[in-house]
Amino acid sequence: MRLRNSNQQWGGVAKSFHWLLAVLILAMFVLGWTAESYPMSPTKLKLFGLHKSTGLVILALVVLRIAWRAFNPAPALPGDTSALERLLAHATHWLLYVLMIVMPLSGWVINSAADFPLKIYGWIRVPHIAPVSESLQSSAEAVHLTLFWIMALLVVIHVAAALWHHFARHDTILRRMLPFTHLH
Repeated sequence: MRLRNSNQQWGGVAKSFHWLLAVLILAMFVLGWTAESYPMSPTKLKLFGLHKSTGLVILALVVLRIAWRAFNPAPALPGDTSALERLLAHATHWLLYVLMIVMPLSGWVINSAADFPLKIYGWIRVPHIAPVSESLQSSAEAVHLTLFWIMALLVVIHVAAALWHHFARHDTILRRMLPFTHLH
């Protein structure tokens, strides 16, 4: 497997970032939803601790992914892709990147404003990035929830577009991101 992208497909590093982040984001949806609906208990605090830790890991991975992409351009879109489709594809991808940065940051603000200590998976202490403030906490929670729904919608659109390319257009958009595939 090639590590770097080619003009036809994503390389192993980009694929690894993509699928690892996809799994972690799905886990975040489940952890956040479960923790939020759980009654106050040590289990709820553990679920939120996992959610917060994983969010900070996602933040770090996204920064690395963007750095990798800056030095390793994306494969070309199929030649018959319309200008509107190109615009929508690029806008969706970059909005997903923005959300993968802003969502963990808004969660970090929530945690900081609540004056709650945070250690990544119980190991690395994380400093506060915002002052202790109930109103800031409340605002950050509203932002975080809104971003969740926007991200959920974009993930559905992203997956639907990949499936549409595969089953309706019969192009290589989906296959070139699948693990262990090599296009000629």
